[in-house]
Amino acid sequence: MAKHEGELASVLVTERTLEKKKVRTKKRNFQPFILGSLLPIILVLSWEVLSRQGVFPSYQLPAPSAILATIQKMAQDGSLWGHVGITTYRVFLGFVLGTAVAVVLGSFVGFYKKAEYLFDPMIQAFRSIPSLAWVPLFILWMGIGEPSKVTMIAVGVFFPVYLNIVSGIAGVDRKLIEVGKMYGLSTFQLVTRVILPASLPSFLVGLRSGLGLGWMFVVASELMGASQGLGYLLVLGQNTLSPETIIASIILFAVIGKLTDWILKVIETRTLHWQDRLVKS
Repeated sequence: MAKHEGELASVLVTERTLEKKKVRTKKRNFQPFILGSLLPIILVLSWEVLSRQGVFPSYQLPAPSAILATIQKMAQDGSLWGHVGITTYRVFLGFVLGTAVAVVLGSFVGFYKKAEYLFDPMIQAFRSIPSLAWVPLFILWMGIGEPSKVTMIAVGVFFPVYLNIVSGIAGVDRKLIEVGKMYGLSTFQLVTRVILPASLPSFLVGLRSGLGLGWMFVVASELMGASQGLGYLLVLGQNTLSPETIIASIILFAVIGKLTDWILKVIETRTLHWQDRLVKS
């Protein structure tokens, strides 16, 4: 009898411990969201109060409520979804194209020293060219259609992904490669089992950086005669002297950009769950 009571007590203790762990996990999951929302909420409330008191002129910096009303109006007439959709589509295509080229060329340069001597100086020179400098050239080559816009975004995505792939491969510990050779791994197995997993953290950081630059370059690309998109809304707001439209477009860029970066962040966290990090989530 005493034995059964002891087993029952241990089961109850285990269940309570699991329940406490679940509660702690839920708190940890919500904590980043709460802390991340704290500063924006304070800024928006302060902005609203100061705008209503006339500290910020409405023709220069309208209140957040006016900007929200503009976004709501565009959502009701359906134009918002068209602008958001076409911009997201352009960024997605440019991101895929720029990443694909960066992976191929970055891997080639990272694995072969002579390829680095051959390609890297020219790539670094191109990296220094401002984004707007490409606009007239791409218009001349490809017109003002979608190919020029997607290519413009792909150029912005390419450089950070390329740099992180090259640095990730170059930073692989040579001891890991030697251990792989000791176990008789072939060159292909060394690449797939040792080099690529070891350079994966740098690659994922490059993806996030490239996506961020993609959202920056899409503004420059949509200056090339676009009739739809969030970049087009910026120009429309400027031409119609509508600061509500301009700031609404900027806020939409920030929200969608943050959402896409969060998706990559989740992929990065789950992919690199094996890492023994200094700061645990």
